[in-house]
Amino acid sequence: MRSSNRNRNIERRAEYLQADQCVPPPCDDGSMDRIWFIKDGCGLACVFVTWMLVFYAEFVVVFVMLIPGQHLLYSIINGIIFNALAFLALASHSRAMLTDPGAVPKGNATKEFIESLQLKPGQVVYKCPKCCSIKPERAHHCSVCKRCIRKMDHHCPWVNNCVGENNQKYFVLFTMYIALISLHALTMVCFHFLYCFEEEWLKCSSFSPPSTVILLILLCFEGLLFLIFTAVMFGTQVHSICSDETGIEQLKKEERRWAKKNKVDEFESRVWSSIFSRMAESICNSRPRKGRPLPVCGLSQQSNSNSVPNESTIFLL
Repeated sequence: MRSSNRNRNIERRAEYLQADQCVPPPCDDGSMDRIWFIKDGCGLACVFVTWMLVFYAEFVVVFVMLIPGQHLLYSIINGIIFNALAFLALASHSRAMLTDPGAVPKGNATKEFIESLQLKPGQVVYKCPKCCSIKPERAHHCSVCKRCIRKMDHHCPWVNNCVGENNQKYFVLFTMYIALISLHALTMVCFHFLYCFEEEWLKCSSFSPPSTVILLILLCFEGLLFLIFTAVMFGTQVHSICSDETGIEQLKKEERRWAKKNKVDEFESRVWSSIFSRMAESICNSRPRKGRPLPVCGLSQQSNSNSVPNESTIFLL
């Protein structure tokens, strides 16, 4: 037996859950008012890079393309749209980073807490040996956050946080807004290149032509890269929400015990069950043709050769 399976089986035992080594969790006085923040160097670096890239796109769009533009209405409309999307993207990023993703209380696997659960005989609960907490269903341990997270999808370094039950909506909005501003920036870059090719380069930008070309090419590369990345992430998150299955559950191919039966599937199963039952009933009640035996449906296995069909023992396979 593998060590992982052996540890998993040990966690199912009741005596293992009564861990005297677990320290009770601290008091929650004012804990809800505290800001959730993960102190991870890689995550903080990714957050800094994300904000700097948004500010760089803001600088190029406003000071290179819109302000030197000849059409005032075009500059005002696109400036309002881009700045609104950038503000919403950064606001969603902040909420996704500073929101508790659904962390399980740390160190609650104590004897008193286990007794308060009032477990039924045969009921299985799991204890995380890393954070010493009782793991609810669909919870997974994050090695970066050092906590068990409810409905954990993945740990994203770009938001320096786990994507879980409480902050997934902010992460979805963040990816959507980044994809939109990337698409908007790429569209404006294309129009600006066409405008500069028709007019003189000195009139289409306040910077020198080489500097303008380099800034626009970098913005185009950034917009294309983040458009593809965030669009894929947005699609996977929407699929995860619609299927009610997180990314970790898809990778581990865990059994979906929590999934409720869809109404459409339930309706289809009832229809097909009714059709098959009527077909079986018509076959069983049909008259025997000459030279053909009567179809036998669910005959009870008796020693008497004159046994008759029993309606309560008819099965549809």
